Amino acid sequence: MYAYYICTYENQNNKIMWTKTHSIVTKTVTKEQLWRLFADVNNWHTWDEGIEYARMQGVFTAGNHFILKPKGGPKVKIELAETIPNKKFVDLTRFPMAKMYGEHTFEETPDGLKVTTTMRVEGLLTFLWVKLVASGIADALPKEMAAQIKTASRL
Repeated sequence: MYAYYICTYENQNNKIMWTKTHSIVTKTVTKEQLWRLFADVNNWHTWDEGIEYARMQGVFTAGNHFILKPKGGPKVKIELAETIPNKKFVDLTRFPMAKMYGEHTFEETPDGLKVTTTMRVEGLLTFLWVKLVASGIADALPKEMAAQIKTASRL
């Protein structure tokens, strides 16, 4: 298993944006196992130490939403902006004057399954929401993704 990071802060076409990416390549888990793990939103707290709870009614599909309560923070409504079963999902959190996207992809490679999470914040107050929320999420990605793989391997 190996991992790597990419982080950028840019202003393109008057659009302020921050991104940070973390990837792991593993042979421990399949994309189907990871999809089942993520689709079970109500049990995210069992593998993510930063979550008090996450609650979703209905199915894990684009257009649906869930409520997530981080430990020590207020609950937030998160929308599923895109879902492609066993390949990718994108979640969207709306903040005042900014949006935060979490893109999660699963790609088969000759070395194993490449699992990638990219956090992106865009909008006028990007700098504020990166400092308050996104940087902490991005910094926790290595530990969180390892826990995801470990938990999904038992599904």
